[in-house]
Amino acid sequence: MKSRKNWAIMQETALYPPIKTFLEAAGYTVKAEIGPADVMALRGDEAPVLVELKVGFSLALFHQAIARQAISDNVYLAVPMGKGRRFQKSLAENITLARRLGLGVMSVRLSTGLVVVHCDPGVYSPRKSAPKRQALLAEFARRKGDPNMGGMQGARMTAYRQDALACAGHLAVAGPTRGAMVKAATGVEHATRIMRDNHYGWFIALGVGVYDLTDAGRAALPDPAN
Repeated sequence: MKSRKNWAIMQETALYPPIKTFLEAAGYTVKAEIGPADVMALRGDEAPVLVELKVGFSLALFHQAIARQAISDNVYLAVPMGKGRRFQKSLAENITLARRLGLGVMSVRLSTGLVVVHCDPGVYSPRKSAPKRQALLAEFARRKGDPNMGGMQGARMTAYRQDALACAGHLAVAGPTRGAMVKAATGVEHATRIMRDNHYGWFIALGVGVYDLTDAGRAALPDPAN
């Protein structure tokens, strides 16, 4: 039985023939294991293309590729093409990272020798998302105080949860109440919608626009003794 180390070496070696064929078809002269580079390709007077081969994405692979950027700007990572949603998610995330680092990404389908270039090396200018920025600014503005600890795990206090708790707190005291009255009493702009959507399972509609607390809602309220 082959060791895990030998298996990895065999897989990395298996990546080379398809990549060599792919680059030669593009007019490059290709050689393996030139200095620290797994693969080196030359075409005319252009800067060399360097390819680092690995059986999967890893921090070590990115470190190696970054080191090769001292030799050339044309540096690619190459990994076997995997299957399933998990691999596709990993591929997308690592392509994003590679772009930010100015690296290219290739994958090789070992069963057929198909080489796919997912991105080329180059300067990366990430597009800013105005909706995402606005969402963060809105959450920051609506959040009351600073109830969370940076880096914490588990449920976090959001502005939405704070508003839902304010609605629940009012119902705990006042009993069944119309949404408009909850809004007026708590200052929560979207009180009726929060209770209607019932995201946390805290509210129950007793009639048109009238809401009360569920047992889960009562349990979610802070203990007045604390």
